[in-house]
Amino acid sequence: MPVAHSEDLDQLLLLTARGDAEAFSGLYDAIAPQVLGLVTHIIRDRAQAEEITQELFIELWQHARQFDPTRGSAKAWILRRARMRAIDRLRTVIATLRRDDREAMLNAAAHVPAVDDEALRNVQRQTVRHALELVGEPHKTAILLAYFGGLSQSELAHATGVPLGTAKTRVRDGLRKLEKILNQQYRDVSKGGAQ
Repeated sequence: MPVAHSEDLDQLLLLTARGDAEAFSGLYDAIAPQVLGLVTHIIRDRAQAEEITQELFIELWQHARQFDPTRGSAKAWILRRARMRAIDRLRTVIATLRRDDREAMLNAAAHVPAVDDEALRNVQRQTVRHALELVGEPHKTAILLAYFGGLSQSELAHATGVPLGTAKTRVRDGLRKLEKILNQQYRDVSKGGAQ
């Protein structure tokens, strides 16, 4: 049942808060496609987006009483919760990747690489990761999401809740900082190797 007006969504959510399963079904039909679209846009993984959407609607059924129509529309309230859940999942994925990277580096350090090129690549990866830590926030997160998370600048702005111009500036300034740090590290290594 498509719902055309924000007031209709508000009413459906208020009825859901009273345990009205039919209203909840109407609410789901009306806004689930938008929720799924938003979450897919942030996560960029359809299966995870579907899972997050399902979790969100379970949460809506259980916590619909928290909605206050005097503070905003049901649509805004629902989409804000969806966005927060998607960003939380994205952060979890990034944290998992970082942990896996650390474990891989520890495993690589435990086993002597047979090829010099592999050792050099590990050193280069470690150097870049160290330089990223020195870049600092919010630039580090912007670079990680844009280059390692594959987000476009508009997706980055949406995922981090900042204007597009701010997202672009964070990436640009972060890359400049990263380049400066890496150049300095290269100069330091060159000076040390020449002595």
